[in-house]
Amino acid sequence: MPRILVVGASGSGKTTFARRVAATLGIPHVELDALHHGPGWTVRPTFVADVDAATAAPAWVVDGNYSAVRELVWARADTIIWLDLPRWLVEWQVIRRTAGRLVLRRPLWNGNHERWRTLHRASHPIRWSWRKHGEYRTSYGDRFTAGDPDGRRLVRLRSRREAKAWSPVQPA
Repeated sequence: MPRILVVGASGSGKTTFARRVAATLGIPHVELDALHHGPGWTVRPTFVADVDAATAAPAWVVDGNYSAVRELVWARADTIIWLDLPRWLVEWQVIRRTAGRLVLRRPLWNGNHERWRTLHRASHPIRWSWRKHGEYRTSYGDRFTAGDPDGRRLVRLRSRREAKAWSPVQPA
């Protein structure tokens, strides 16, 4: 059974992509943000244990980049997909997503909402995405260039078109 990890900058479309892949395969989708963020944006104390339990299942599609569980999830995945979209596109997507969440007051994980007063914080998804995009280009780029010593399938998707066209049932 497939165990697929989807990584990329905040706003790159990880969750949307992961949901589509999980639905196509008929397997669970695990959104790391939902396991990480508790009420009031606190880190859930059971985060690592919850990820451990979710990824012990025989099949899943996980999306997220949390360093606290990165090696655990990478070790259990058989396919790792990196949504490596251009920075301008990722920023456009995260700004559009944030605006929708702010204006429409869309609820997020465990009753949380994005708030206008947090836009200036370094941890806000818009600023986080800008900062992390380059870091991911370097760290994921190095990992993908080196290949996977354990034989995991590494898929780097560089555009929306590539992401929409990718299918979990196509040959490697």
